[in-house]
Amino acid sequence: MNKDKKIAVYCASSTQIDDCYFKDARRLGSLMGEQGITLINGAGNMGLMAESADGCIEKGGKTIGIIPTFMIKEGWCHEGMSEIIETKDMHERQAKMAEISDAGIFLPGGCGTFAELMELIVWKQLGLYLKPIILLNTKGYFDSMLNTLHQAIKENFMRPVHADIWKVAPTPDVALKMALETPLWDTSIRRFAKI
Repeated sequence: MNKDKKIAVYCASSTQIDDCYFKDARRLGSLMGEQGITLINGAGNMGLMAESADGCIEKGGKTIGIIPTFMIKEGWCHEGMSEIIETKDMHERQAKMAEISDAGIFLPGGCGTFAELMELIVWKQLGLYLKPIILLNTKGYFDSMLNTLHQAIKENFMRPVHADIWKVAPTPDVALKMALETPLWDTSIRRFAKI
């Protein structure tokens, strides 16, 4: 049923993080592999990017890595991906990941992950991206960011309807279920982009 589904997994390349993050990344990748869902990520060979991809590969799943040329030159590319798509820069990478995936699941990460998340939220707010955005909130990692987003809504920088742009999952199993079952965003919401 999910054979043709592709889900982008956004996450950290850091290796100096708590084991619970690696465990959830591995679990998500494994679930995707078991269910025949293609995992798309930034093709990194370290941290949660590598862990989620390895979990998918281990279960016989397909993985697509999208990575800028300069990162390949730095030796940061995961060599075990089923397919590598090389891009000229980070902007092209982000656009390609959004274009070819059916949903985005965000695992904990640093500034790069935050930037990707915020860009997708803005695109969805404007009706340019309609797919599910799921935050896998391992150990409450995204709590502070979610508080900030809700503060923006409370103070009228965003509308209450915009809180439906993202979904929050406590576990990899729930995150994947949400990614598969959350309906596409209604483009008519665009009229609420202006507050």
